[in-house]
This record gives sequence, structure tokens and C-alpha cells, in this order.
Amino acid sequence: MSTITQKIASGKHTLSLEFFPPRSEDGKSKLLKAAEALKEINPNFVSITYGAGGSTRKSTFACAEILKNSYNYSVMPHLTCVGHSKSEISRIIEQYHKHGYQSLMALRGDTPKGMNSFLPHPEGFNFANQLVRFIKAKHPTFEIGVGGYPEKHPESASISKDILNLKKKTDAGADFITTQLFYNNAHYYTFVKACKKIGIKCPIIPGIMIPSNLEKAELFCKFCQVEMPEELKQKLEKATKDKKDSSPISINWTYQQIKELVEFGVPGVHLYIMNQSDNALKLYRQLMSSKILIR
Repeated sequence: MSTITQKIASGKHTLSLEFFPPRSEDGKSKLLKAAEALKEINPNFVSITYGAGGSTRKSTFACAEILKNSYNYSVMPHLTCVGHSKSEISRIIEQYHKHGYQSLMALRGDTPKGMNSFLPHPEGFNFANQLVRFIKAKHPTFEIGVGGYPEKHPESASISKDILNLKKKTDAGADFITTQLFYNNAHYYTFVKACKKIGIKCPIIPGIMIPSNLEKAELFCKFCQVEMPEELKQKLEKATKDKKDSSPISINWTYQQIKELVEFGVPGVHLYIMNQSDNALKLYRQLMSSKILIR
């Protein structure tokens, strides 16, 4: 089975999806329904997130197993530093290795709710680069993805310092970067050029989220501290005011984003789908009919 970077090196664009572990039976049902529908896309890989403080540790693994064994997806589970000692992280890594996983997304993790700042486990890691190095030391064959922030991490003092921290992750052994969502491609272009300037050579996959409606798009922009382009905001506002379905606006915006990103030379696209399939499938069909992605 080819690794993610091998797929990129083949000259074809990767297309990947991100799921999150459900917290209820209804949520699980929606996840399974989406996983079945999205088989049409035949993604190169899917990722499954990890809750703050390791709150979804067991369900992340359980969902990864379902996606891998029941739907035949190539799965990249997320793993964070938050709330775990080195020995606990070691056991998690061994569990994934034992069950045949080839890739992990190594993240520091979000600060748990109720805390003002990140507090590492006293026997754990402070930073994602330490986690990357730890994984590589245990299993050099693991392919490791890390996060990048075109508009900087919310806790970083500046974009330049944030990119220097990113280089520490690639120097520690990260194989590729997946970015935080963005709605203005200019941020991605500037980010990639800045990364190359300081010697980051691994692929940088843009993370994209379809802005399904104004309320959700504004919520994610606020949480992630990313720009909401005025043009997009006005279009979604008008759809809301006129009580019209905003999905054509949302899908077309993302389609244009991806079209321009492919022209720029991205290695692939990672879609944050929020366990939903309808808009992702409509977007995929539009991209395929226009032959935007080389797959």
C-alpha cells in the first residue's frame, strides 16, 4: 500500500477527508451513513480526530477500526500530547502499529475547555515536534502528518515564529503538513512561500471546509481565528435573508478555491467534512466533471 507522500510523488493529487468521533448513537449513525456515501470519492486517506485532553481516545481508535475494516479506507488517526504521559502515548502508538496503521497525525492538541493555556502532562510532551520525534524513534516507518496554520496558530506571537515552530516539526521527522482551514487562498500562497524560504521541503496539503451556512462559517472562523472574506460573507448573508438554500454558494466558493489552489500547484486537498456527505459529494462531482484534480 502506497504512503501518502508516495501518492503525492506519483504526480497525482491526493484527496482526503476528515471525520470526528461521534458522541452519541445518533452521531454514530450519521458517521456510518456518511462513510458509506463517501466511498464514491475513493479518498486516498481519511483522518479521524482526537478530542481535547484525549477525551475521545477510545472512540478515535474504535472509529478508525470501523473506517478501516468496514469501509476499507486508509486511515490516519490523530494523536495529541494533551493529558497523556509518554508511557500512555507509547501504548497508543503500539496499538495502532499492531493493528496495521501506517500513518499518524501528530498534534500538540487544543487546550481543554476551562483552561486558559496549554498545560502538559508532567510526564508528557510540551510540543508536537517532541511527539513526532518520539513516534519516529519507536517506529521509523510510520508516516507522520502535522498541522500548519496559514494565518498562524491562535497562541503564536507571530506568523514567522509559528513557521519556525513548524520547521521544528519537519526537522523532527514529519513527512507532510495539512493546514488549518482557510477561505482566502492568498494566506495559503504566502504561507507556502514562507515555509519554503526557511527550508521546509515536505508537501503542504491545504485543509478546506465547505462554508455550509453563514452561522457555522462565522463560528469556525472565530474559533480558528481565520479570515471570513467579505464577498463570501455577503453571499451567505443574502441567502440567509432570502431564506434560500446556501449550498450552491458554499460549494461554488470551495470549487473556485480548489481550482485556484490546483493551478498554484498544491499536492492535494484535505476536506473537513464534519461527518457530512451531501455537500462533499456535490463538490467532488463538480471537480471531477471539470477534471480539476488529477487522480
